[in-house]
Amino acid sequence: MYPEDRVLIAYVPRPSDFDIIRREGWYRIPQRFAPKGLHAEIIAFYFSSKFGEEKWAIHYYARTTGHELARRRDLLPDEPDHPRADDIYYKVQLGPLQKLAQPIVSLRWRRVTFIHTTWDRFQDATEINDLFIEGGPYVDRLYATLKERGIHAERDYRVAEEGPEYVVALSVPTRDGRVNVPYGDLPDDEGALMALADAVAREIARQGGVALPGDRGEEVT
Repeated sequence: MYPEDRVLIAYVPRPSDFDIIRREGWYRIPQRFAPKGLHAEIIAFYFSSKFGEEKWAIHYYARTTGHELARRRDLLPDEPDHPRADDIYYKVQLGPLQKLAQPIVSLRWRRVTFIHTTWDRFQDATEINDLFIEGGPYVDRLYATLKERGIHAERDYRVAEEGPEYVVALSVPTRDGRVNVPYGDLPDDEGALMALADAVAREIARQGGVALPGDRGEEVT
């Protein structure tokens, strides 16, 4: 593995889907939802709430060895009447499955479809938010600064309010709501970064403090 190798984090909704990965060595992705990182050298798997004690975490990864297009009915012949039976999927071929010595966990439940990262980040990550590469160095530095203060922010967080859904660079759940940092508010120098970190900490305190890590909310499946 090389530090710059591309890693695609992919969602696995059901244990039966992971059984296919483990037994047959492939993973399916709907063509219409295929991510830009389809050509990643490595694919890792994020488990849903249906995985019991292994839920909301990455435990396994594998090298990709190629992909091809196939209809769902050909990939899963035991489900010929499925409403998406004729949809086209990428069948991503996998090398031997590897298990992480320490899983990469989500401190709070968050919807994950695909996350793009690199091998060096993947190796060093202890939680899902350590994997994100979007936003550049100042997002990294603000995220790390808050983490050093015991504030675990969610990266690249989707906000759904009354208007259209949008994405913010960082979001911190509080007891009274959330403190969001839009991409447009990111600083461009070290002094401004520290001032923004101070402002975020003050607003979190004003909103009753950080919500407990175990307060994940409900997963919608």
